[in-house]
Amino acid sequence: MRRGLFLPVVCTLGFVFLYAPIVSLVVYSFNDSRLVTVWGGFSTRWYVQLFTDPQILGAAWISLQVAAISATLAVALGTLAAYVLTRFGPFRGRAILTGMATAPLVMPEVITGLSLLLLFVAMEQIIGWPGGRGMTTIIIAHVTFCMAYVAVVVQSRLSGMDESLEEAAMDLGARPVRVFFDVTIPVIAPALVAGWLLAFTLSLDDLVIASFVTGPGASTLPMIIFSKVRLGVSPDINALATIIIAVVALGVVVATWQMRRSMRGRRTS
Repeated sequence: MRRGLFLPVVCTLGFVFLYAPIVSLVVYSFNDSRLVTVWGGFSTRWYVQLFTDPQILGAAWISLQVAAISATLAVALGTLAAYVLTRFGPFRGRAILTGMATAPLVMPEVITGLSLLLLFVAMEQIIGWPGGRGMTTIIIAHVTFCMAYVAVVVQSRLSGMDESLEEAAMDLGARPVRVFFDVTIPVIAPALVAGWLLAFTLSLDDLVIASFVTGPGASTLPMIIFSKVRLGVSPDINALATIIIAVVALGVVVATWQMRRSMRGRRTS
């Protein structure tokens, strides 16, 4: 009996520990009081104020653009790196390429941000590009460390892929480029989607690296939130966090529903 109650109790305590702060944040986002920890009645005034704040809306739009572009470029470059490491076999410089592809995974973000800042300054002095710091430098910086995560995800999928599919396509006369786009890409499509979502999340959540490589007029949403939190948490930040939680939860529900639908389709076919 005790053994039967142990796992449910531990799981319940674990979920309470994880989600109780999130629930409290959502509840206090509807607080009418300006004091975050003092309940002043139910109100949606902070949501109205949030959607009329041009600073928050502008930073959110910049973050979404940067995250989408960075994730797309990271998937393209990370997939190429993973394909080379998986399909090309031993070649000169393979160990160096592997180390360079995975180095951003273990490199402290402070070091990455500082090194990229020095690189951009040197490039501007030598070739005149990029002209200052802004969205372009943030995108380059985010692609630099996001592609490492994409490469790991795609490489694991390529390693478990049946190579006989590609060999059969080549035996039928397909060129390597055609095989890559018509056979390999569809098979590893779930890994590409997972890598894109991971890169999008990492880019949207980044604060340290963006703080080094950004400039005036290109503040991302995490930077704005951090600057506001330093002066004390305000209820509109709770409202913003609640909206982000709702969007993430909706994405998880849709993804789960889609996975279950595809599994049912496979069983019936």
